[in-house]
Order: sequence, then structure tokens, then C-alpha cells
Amino acid sequence: MYRWEITRAALAQGVLAQVRGDSYDQAASTAGTLLSAGITSLEISLTTPFALEAVTTLAREVGDEAIIGAGAVLDAASARMAIDAGARFLTSPGLDAGVIRTGHRYGVPVFPGVATPTELLRAMELGADALMLFPAAGRHPDWVGAVRAELPQAPLVPSGGISVDSAPDWIAAGAVACGMGAELSEGDRDAVAKRAGELLGRLAEAGRRCA
Repeated sequence: MYRWEITRAALAQGVLAQVRGDSYDQAASTAGTLLSAGITSLEISLTTPFALEAVTTLAREVGDEAIIGAGAVLDAASARMAIDAGARFLTSPGLDAGVIRTGHRYGVPVFPGVATPTELLRAMELGADALMLFPAAGRHPDWVGAVRAELPQAPLVPSGGISVDSAPDWIAAGAVACGMGAELSEGDRDAVAKRAGELLGRLAEAGRRCA
């Protein structure tokens, strides 16, 4: 896949699942539950022990059925290791030019974190493939609408504090997807499957309203 194709596939459902855990086994179990529930795009946070091994295993197991990426990628060295492990996209809580350059050198899209219009513009100048509004907690979806009124080309992905109830409002306001962690993955398999199914349906409806 080309970089733009990976980006489109990673954001197609309107949700980017974020997996972090206290152990490899916990992260792998959470990721497996989300994938079984129908989520097709998720990242393994590099804050998780043996995160790179988890990325490699998941990427090999799912093939082209889902897009597996790496989160909390803070510098160029981490970006290269994640790519070598099989990550197909990279996200970060902040903006680091080296991460973007490294990702693009190897055809991997990068979604850096931004918190202000200035950071958003800088990320776009550096060629970011999407923009993680982080943290979104404490902000209102109207922020997306206000930014896109001036920068309609900005592909915003709010992350941090997004709930199943609030995610559709962010999409309706113009966000291309929402990053969601524990808000999506807490509970047993049945609870996660039910929550994921409800979320995907509501996001699809919000996307139609936005269009």
C-alpha cells in the first residue's frame, strides 16, 4: 500500500483503537478482543512492555485484514524500530520532525500530536498524514469546527478522553476519526463487542450527517 492508502484504511471506520497494557499478554489480549469485535485499525503503545513484539505478532496474524500501528512514538529511533517491527502507521502525543521524516522515508504515515493551531500548521508543513488533537479531554467538538473553518484541509483525530457517547459529536463536527483507548476496550469480550458495534454504527451515522 502507498502511504495515502494506509492512512485512508487506518481512519476508514472513524475510530483508531489505542492499546496499552502492563504486559505483552494483556496488550495482545486486548488487541485480539478489539479485532474480533470488528475494529480494523489499532495501535500498540510503545509504553507497553514488549510492545514491538506485540506489533510484529499482530501484524503477521492479521495481514491486510486490519491496520496495526505503533503509538507513543517519541523520536526517530523509536520510529525506525516500530517500522522494522511491522507498524504500518505511527502516532505520537507530540510533534517531532524526526518521527515524520523517518516514517515517510519508509512509506509509513505519521499522525503526530498537536494541541494548538500553531502546532497544527507546523505539523502540516512537515507533511503529517493526520493530526492527533491531544489531549482532547476538556475540549469541545466545536473546536474542530472552528479550526476547520479556517483550515478545512486539516485531518483531525481527537484523542484522549473520547467516550463512546462523545465520539459521534467529534465526527459530526468534522474530525476524520477518534482515538480511543480504555473507553473502548474495558470489560469482557461480550461487553467490548457490544460497545464496538454500537460505536461503529453511531460513527457511520455521524459521518453521514457531517457529509
